[in-house]
Amino acid sequence: MTDPFAHRRQRLREAVGEDGIAILPTAPERQRNRDVDYPYRPDSDFHYLTGFPEPEAVMVLAPGRPHGEYLLFCRERDPDKETWEGRRAGQEGAVARYGADDSFPIGDLDDILPGLLENRARVYCTMGLDAEFDTKLIGWINCLRERSRAGIHTPGEFVALDHILHEMRLYKGPEEVAHMRTAARISAEAHRRAMQACRPGMMEYALEAEYQYVFRREGCSAPAYPPIVGGGANGCILHYTENEAELQDGDLVLVDAGGEYAGYAADITRTFPVNGRFSALQREVYDIVLAAQHAAIDAVRPGNHWDHPHQAALRVLVQGLVDLGALAGEVDHLIETGAFKPFFMHRTGHWLGRDVHDVGDYKIGEEWRELEPGMALTVEPGLYFAPGGQAPERLQGIGIRIEDDVVVTADGCEVLTDHVPSDPDAIEELMAHE
Repeated sequence: MTDPFAHRRQRLREAVGEDGIAILPTAPERQRNRDVDYPYRPDSDFHYLTGFPEPEAVMVLAPGRPHGEYLLFCRERDPDKETWEGRRAGQEGAVARYGADDSFPIGDLDDILPGLLENRARVYCTMGLDAEFDTKLIGWINCLRERSRAGIHTPGEFVALDHILHEMRLYKGPEEVAHMRTAARISAEAHRRAMQACRPGMMEYALEAEYQYVFRREGCSAPAYPPIVGGGANGCILHYTENEAELQDGDLVLVDAGGEYAGYAADITRTFPVNGRFSALQREVYDIVLAAQHAAIDAVRPGNHWDHPHQAALRVLVQGLVDLGALAGEVDHLIETGAFKPFFMHRTGHWLGRDVHDVGDYKIGEEWRELEPGMALTVEPGLYFAPGGQAPERLQGIGIRIEDDVVVTADGCEVLTDHVPSDPDAIEELMAHE
């Protein structure tokens, strides 16, 4: 079976060409407080190409280099540090376990990299993301320029490496979709568990803990993003993450939570009644959002463009707002004027993959991008009636979003996250308390 990391590097090699060189550092460690760092996660682009999980590493792809084109600079083995901080791959491990043709200590970067830049026409890099590394790269180039009288040619062009990589990452290969299925399955299981555990009087953070438990128990490295657990009016705050309020009998709770598995994110939102039963009004609003989601998912297929699902959902939502008495007028006019935005202020989805808001252009020039097999996205319409807002008083405090993860296939799409119910009857059945 072909190593997916090697396959991606080969694709990049073809784009770079033998007169170019690609240089990509991983993410730095980040301090949480005093002498405590945040749990380390490598840069998504770097890990996409290397699979290497450690900090203090730089990938170099030098097409045509006689002694090996793929070089990995990383930390040396160090028994004392490994006793305190954990095992390291070292140079031998970088070659044997991570497929590098050659590996050097990260401390030798300043001595070795200028020589690799010699006589290359272009440098492919990600300028602007790491100011310290950018400064080093410019310094290496300047060192070569000082040797120009000795016949050393310096690169004359910097090319955005992220543009090439992000176009590659937009199309998920079979192994990537498999990881996303696993992330989706685990995340769906967490949502099911939370629905069954939910009770009036429970704290939002206690409900969040049900998700965190399943994520770690089933092998997710972490949540893909800080979970949102918003009871009642807190569900009207799109990125509510305090999760500190008590869940009230008769309210809905909106939970947006997904795990990260093998570097790939799931992103699921479900809205369900704290006491296990929708009120008639809650059910009326919920049915509108669910119908909008179904319309959007039906529009996810090759040949449609990125905006098709959004427009499909928007028509259903706006008609629903009219039916609820939150808006008045013709649907087309209300859409054209943006009258719906106080109640639906975000788009219906985003790309999904290694990052929860994954990379990839949504437009090519001025035109929306056409959907193609292998693209992965979320479908997440919602309606939000914040207290004190423009909605009729009977609606205020209701916030509903329903979100699933889908992959475009040859003849439509695959919903990865359908293991957790979104049908209101199925939710009530799952939540039925004995």
